[in-house]
Amino acid sequence: MIIDLTKFRGEEEPHWKRLEATLDRIETNPGYRMSLSEVNEFHYLYQRASADLAKVATFASEPDLRAYLEHVVARAYSEIHETRRSGAKIKPWAWFTGTLPQTFRRRVGAFWLAAALTAAGALFGAIAVGMDPEAKQVIMPFQGLKESPAERVKKEESGSRDRLSGKKSTFAAELMTHNTQVGIFTMALGLTWGVGTAVSLFYNGVILGAVVFDYVHSGQTRFLLGWLLPHGAVEIPSILIAGQAGFLLASALIGWGSRKTRRERLRDISPDLMTLILGAAVLLVWAGIVEAFLSQYHQPVIPYGLKIGFGLVELTALTLFFARSGEST
Repeated sequence: MIIDLTKFRGEEEPHWKRLEATLDRIETNPGYRMSLSEVNEFHYLYQRASADLAKVATFASEPDLRAYLEHVVARAYSEIHETRRSGAKIKPWAWFTGTLPQTFRRRVGAFWLAAALTAAGALFGAIAVGMDPEAKQVIMPFQGLKESPAERVKKEESGSRDRLSGKKSTFAAELMTHNTQVGIFTMALGLTWGVGTAVSLFYNGVILGAVVFDYVHSGQTRFLLGWLLPHGAVEIPSILIAGQAGFLLASALIGWGSRKTRRERLRDISPDLMTLILGAAVLLVWAGIVEAFLSQYHQPVIPYGLKIGFGLVELTALTLFFARSGEST
């Protein structure tokens, strides 16, 4: 076989470098998961590098090039035929800081749909209470929300004793359990081709919008922010992520434009589905702790400014986490 080595190297070296870059990314980030297109490209580059190695193997005058290709092909072969990973230990931190935000960004379209439906529900709830104040007796899910905001604020701020004394842990556990159930239920409603998930998100938005309008209209905005922001800055995005998972499930069931079978579509999205709902559950645990130990205590026990500031820091950190964490360097 006669090969123009200069031309051959000029044409093929970019492919070798792409294969090397992929291998570096895999080896430096144990939690990195390739998409189907990335897997196909990786396999193609491996096969191409192997064919190139076979071509230069007969050229004794190019030992450095041959050694280089042997090294790259060996690394790629090791990754493709790796058997130890199936028994590797689970790395929670790598999953949380890498896999979760990467999955969120890959499926972010479903998140924005969940957010839009919740926002639409919030607008509807605010308009409903604004046009008919008696509507809150029907909309509000808890008796404490049905009373006058001014009366509740007066009662909360004049409380002389800790009403959760000795019960904070129990209350936090109840909140975690309830909110996680709501999140899982919202995701599971994706089995209704997304209709149930949409209704659940819209209804949650209605309650949120009604509460916000009621307190703001009554001049209790500071109390509202001090009460909702500390836990809501995490709890509300967590429910939206559960909705994101529900719409992901619905899309796999419907299969717009896909030639794969329903079983194949469900198998493809199952890792992302589990990552999103588990991530939402982890965040809801934190939200439950904050709500029990911080949100329920108002001025003069804890200044509203401190609580609002804490909530804003949480929201900023969460936004940066999902926007940037797990990015490949």
